[in-house]
Amino acid sequence: MKQFEKFLRSRFAAALLAVLVGFIVSAIVLAIAGYNPIQAFAALFKGAFGRPKYVANTIIKATPILLTGVSVAFAFKTGLFNIGAEGQYIVGTVLATIVGVKLNLPMPVQIPVVLLSGIVGGAALGSFVGWLKAKFGIHEVITSIMCNWIAFYLCNYVVMSDTFHKPNSSSALAVNPSSYTMILGTWKKSAAGKEFLAGVPWLREVLLKTDLNAGFIIAIIVAILASIVLTRTKLGYELRAVGFNRDAARFSGISVERNIVLSMLISGGICGLAGALSITGTSPHTITLLAAMESYGFNGMSVAFIAACSPLGCIPSSILFSALIYGGMSVQQVMGAPSDIINIMIGTIVFVTALPGIAPLLADMVAKKRRAEENVRVSKDGTPLPEKEA
Repeated sequence: MKQFEKFLRSRFAAALLAVLVGFIVSAIVLAIAGYNPIQAFAALFKGAFGRPKYVANTIIKATPILLTGVSVAFAFKTGLFNIGAEGQYIVGTVLATIVGVKLNLPMPVQIPVVLLSGIVGGAALGSFVGWLKAKFGIHEVITSIMCNWIAFYLCNYVVMSDTFHKPNSSSALAVNPSSYTMILGTWKKSAAGKEFLAGVPWLREVLLKTDLNAGFIIAIIVAILASIVLTRTKLGYELRAVGFNRDAARFSGISVERNIVLSMLISGGICGLAGALSITGTSPHTITLLAAMESYGFNGMSVAFIAACSPLGCIPSSILFSALIYGGMSVQQVMGAPSDIINIMIGTIVFVTALPGIAPLLADMVAKKRRAEENVRVSKDGTPLPEKEA
């Protein structure tokens, strides 16, 4: 009983409870709408993990939301709410496209340069938001929302500019192939590559039918580094100290303004990296005219909150989120159920996650029951007696 009580007080229990409630609510909605919940969930998981290429696509879609989730979690741990992850992601895609189109260096040089350009773009926008907060006290939520729209229209401007617009399309020119971060690059589609992969059917399916790239590995490394920086370094201590209590941090000699800007710079840079990896790792390797936000940054917020703003927790959270989005399409294709069911599930999971008192409340109920059982004394004939009569 004590172990179960301890489990209920853990972060993992809160996340697991949120996911469970999300599935239960979705099952109820499906049943009311006349669909079999078990068949729907089977279609969902089969659509996300049923074949090697489905697993690969789930991982590919998890990469940008893992990075934007880590970005939001990093800022939140330092007392800042980076709701501008979407805009920083978009700026990362824009600068990565510009550099990837204009430069055509050898691949070992081209890829780091293109990725660095995305990081710089996201970091610049993030640090601008942080500077406004540190210098003028303007709340980061307000400025980052405004910057999202600045990034949105900047993207459309670059797409339609004479320099970068691809004729007879609604997209910009694609980056040079030396920028690609797909596994085995363009070689896998050559005659030699196809012959090499012919002997391994599952690998052939994954590499030839998806854009599997190195992005998820890079994202995992970034999540690990973010966790180390926050918990194991002097910089992380100062950033968290400013987030916990700015007056106490200032009294101890920590520069509050510098750390606010630095936190948003790092957070924005991670989002910019997410954007750059999307350009270098997946087709069509360019930006397109946006009619609405792509929601990578907003989905990253959900990933961060499901993970209790733990950078490492964002790894499984992003895979779950990606599986729900990608596998959810199969629910509509196989059963004809509306895709809004998945949105209801995701919304419920995030909603329950935002209620951190539920799991501890259950733990308190378990503890109360355990104490009541421990306080009962048993008479000689086995009849339970109150404590005072024992």
